[in-house]
Amino acid sequence: MIRANCRERFTAADFEFIVRTLARSQTDHVSIVDLLSDGDTRDSILDHPRLVEAILSHPVQLRISSQFYFYVLARHVLRQAAINDRKLCDYVASLLETFSRASQLQRPDNVGEHAHEYICDMLIALQRLSPEQVFLLRAHIGNYSLFISGIFHENAQRRRDRGGPDLKFYEQIGRTNYQLVAGHEVARRCELDDVFEGLAERFRDVRLALNELSDRLLNLDEDARPSLVL
Repeated sequence: MIRANCRERFTAADFEFIVRTLARSQTDHVSIVDLLSDGDTRDSILDHPRLVEAILSHPVQLRISSQFYFYVLARHVLRQAAINDRKLCDYVASLLETFSRASQLQRPDNVGEHAHEYICDMLIALQRLSPEQVFLLRAHIGNYSLFISGIFHENAQRRRDRGGPDLKFYEQIGRTNYQLVAGHEVARRCELDDVFEGLAERFRDVRLALNELSDRLLNLDEDARPSLVL
């Protein structure tokens, strides 16, 4: 199950990258390290535009974690879309990190016996699952719809021309399933009810922000596999 926890999983290399990118002197190094120990201040530092610039302009492969990479870039495009909820951004970044591994596109772990590659298969599978499995699969359908319509939007449009579902279909399915899981006890227990509610309300805005991320910052190959541009 995807959680809003990218910021909890930053590595020592990530913090070294922040200090190296933002510090101007040895004194700055000390003060920035001190500031990073405070959660609110750390969140403010993570919004610094130089971090985005450093990630995009670095001439060699960066030694940063995938969760840090996706958080900084997702936060950047979501803020440009006037979506300022850090917890929602953290969830979206975790979604991107998880789905950047192609095998995770199919289904959440331990839900049914077979992988479900198409939304119609997932919707049919809902009829034979337990209530908790239904929650997990509905959350996955929302995540899958957001990822496909956000990062793979050009592929979705090409498939529409061949009779596949259009982006409005993914928006409707994603919004509906996020709304359904927002009121579930598991969502409240995992403190994700507000995130799901926010994604249901602003699905299209988040989707368009991810279109911007895909078009500007990610390279998609012919098999629609996301490849990081570092």
